[in-house]
Amino acid sequence: MTDIRPLVSIIVPVYNAEKYLPYCIDSILAQSYQTLEIILVDDGATDKSPQICDSYAALDSRVHVIHQENGGIAKAQNAGLDAAHGEYVAFADNDDILDCHNIEFLLHALLSSGSDMSKARWQQFGISQLDKVKSVAAVGATAPNKVTAFKNPLRSYQTVFCKSLRLIGDILKKNTEARYFNEANWCRLYKRELWDGIRFPEGMYAQDVMVAGKLYSRMHKVVDIDCTLYYWLQSPGSVTHSKRNYSFYQDNLNAGLSNFEHALSQGVLPARSYYTMIGSLNEAASAPDLSSNRSTYERSKNEAQSLIRKLSLSQKTICVILRHMRLVEKAVYDRKIKNMQ
Repeated sequence: MTDIRPLVSIIVPVYNAEKYLPYCIDSILAQSYQTLEIILVDDGATDKSPQICDSYAALDSRVHVIHQENGGIAKAQNAGLDAAHGEYVAFADNDDILDCHNIEFLLHALLSSGSDMSKARWQQFGISQLDKVKSVAAVGATAPNKVTAFKNPLRSYQTVFCKSLRLIGDILKKNTEARYFNEANWCRLYKRELWDGIRFPEGMYAQDVMVAGKLYSRMHKVVDIDCTLYYWLQSPGSVTHSKRNYSFYQDNLNAGLSNFEHALSQGVLPARSYYTMIGSLNEAASAPDLSSNRSTYERSKNEAQSLIRKLSLSQKTICVILRHMRLVEKAVYDRKIKNMQ
């Protein structure tokens, strides 16, 4: 690890996570890299989460707690960004667990490669695996054998998202998996200035997707670490698993539309956003409360069709093929995750 010890701010939005929150905070406090500012944003939790946050702050001066009225994860993330003093910023969900070398490895890769963001691999786990994952994370991952830096992350974000093609690319020694990343903000380390002028849109379910395009456009270089440094709890009660009304699909649709248009303006094929956009349109059409949102749906549908017409025939063909490949992969993935205990 380099002798440079810059401050890293870790932002954790907290809402009704009393069962899992200590696992998350403990894994952050146990980081091998200790120059941390840990910002716990209590988003109006109604369980014992606020008291848990305060108890950790009383024990460790690196822990800072923000209590605010409930406004959603975007508002909590924004509050954390506004309060952050670190040169580098990371995020964690309040029920996930960080490998003890998470920040150390991410920071070393970022600094040594001159990148704007570093990222690593993650692993999903079920509630029954909490204690096992806690033990594995405490032991820590071994130093990675492969670290890959690449440019034009917006292009990678939009085009490298099908698992089957990533596997084929790796078989062909193209190291394709390294160029994959999604909209999630966890398991990444950012230069703080990347967030200057960018905040998550509040009141949206797809707040991370909405900022993805603009955020990745600001990055000159991203570095990938080939080891698992983050454990993502699969909980049936999460927003991603539970919200299925029209507004949920419309938020994802709006994010898809926005990123599609942004990618086109940057000369990048918006394949991922095509997948998001078409999928959200289809899902919104089957929402139980569609009738009360019909006019909004029709406007969005017309906007999507207008954007698709800007694609050439070959571009549209690639988008369609990738979408169908991803749909097959998603069906397999959903069965695996829904059966995770």
